[in-house]
Amino acid sequence: MTTPAHSIPAEVGSRRRWLMSGVALAAAGAGAGLAWWRYRLPAVDEGVASLVWALKLPQPDGALLDLRRFQGRPLVVNFWATWCPPCIEELPLLNDFYRQNIAKGWQVVGIAVDRDEAVAAFLARQPLAFPVAIAGSSGAELGKQLGNLSGGLPFTVVFGADGRVQHRKMGKVSADDLRSWVALASS
Repeated sequence: MTTPAHSIPAEVGSRRRWLMSGVALAAAGAGAGLAWWRYRLPAVDEGVASLVWALKLPQPDGALLDLRRFQGRPLVVNFWATWCPPCIEELPLLNDFYRQNIAKGWQVVGIAVDRDEAVAAFLARQPLAFPVAIAGSSGAELGKQLGNLSGGLPFTVVFGADGRVQHRKMGKVSADDLRSWVALASS
């Protein structure tokens, strides 16, 4: 029996599939590596963390929020704005996290990169249990110092009880993020 010239023997077809699968896996790995390299957050200078603890920012009611009062406890600092849909979507999750974990020593602080009036109006419609400070455009600069070089929102920084940055997240936080941060602070 002769094999037609246009048909491919099964073992050659199988090798070709394996080769193509290998090429596809290599391309996927290279793409993932490039994405990680491009979107990784740079290291934070320890001096920047000490600047955070020295901050006194205005709150919507006009009082100053002294971040030093949160030292010695794990702290989630969330940079957000009223005009940022993912920011608004994650606030209820952060609020629930705060309520469930404050007795365990956790604190959450929202830093609004926004106008006073917009934040006050938002909080009148959707009150939050955790403290909110208003940093305006200087909040974007603080975020950059903490590693958010693009200035995108939301941006979240987790400080350990020792006052050091333990984790940073660019983009909307998830329940899995919050669980992993609690585990990180417990270890």
